Amino acid sequence: MGDLTFRNRMVMAPMTRCRAIEGNVPGPLAVTYYTQRVSAGLIITEGSQVKPLGIGFNRTPGIYSPEQVAGWKEVTNAVHRDGGTIFLQLWHVRRMSHPDYLGGRTPVAPSAIPVLEEIHTPTGKKKIPVPRPSQRRRSRMPVQRRHEECQGGGALMVWRSTGRTVTCLTSSCGMDPTAGLTTMGAA
Repeated sequence: MGDLTFRNRMVMAPMTRCRAIEGNVPGPLAVTYYTQRVSAGLIITEGSQVKPLGIGFNRTPGIYSPEQVAGWKEVTNAVHRDGGTIFLQLWHVRRMSHPDYLGGRTPVAPSAIPVLEEIHTPTGKKKIPVPRPSQRRRSRMPVQRRHEECQGGGALMVWRSTGRTVTCLTSSCGMDPTAGLTTMGAA
């Protein structure tokens, strides 16, 4: 794929594990989980929120704090040491969240369009509130440096959502930007 070579054509699809430790840090279970799967040609991690307002599930890992970066570094170093290739999937769940995850704040989305669903929160299942509209026209995720610290500039899978729709994949693979794929420079 692009300038990347994989050991085989098997791709491990992302699946949220909800095993992050305090502070939404990927911990020892994440290291074990991903290193057990290094025989895949490519591992795509579970979604990792890019900022505190991006949380939408219990115990999911982030990539916005130094502790989270250190946790992902342990994961990626272990996978690379065992010969694996791993891409970190980034996400921000937008309106698919709840104030219980956000310190009482209302979820942010491009517009105040309600989701007529419930969400599992740390205190039980609750109705998703109407989000407050974002004041920014375009969200910039300051994660390239953190990603390069964790993975040596491999690739990122970015999930931005106003519901449950994948809108972007960012990679170092030099893919066609018109297909929703853009080049990410290495450090």
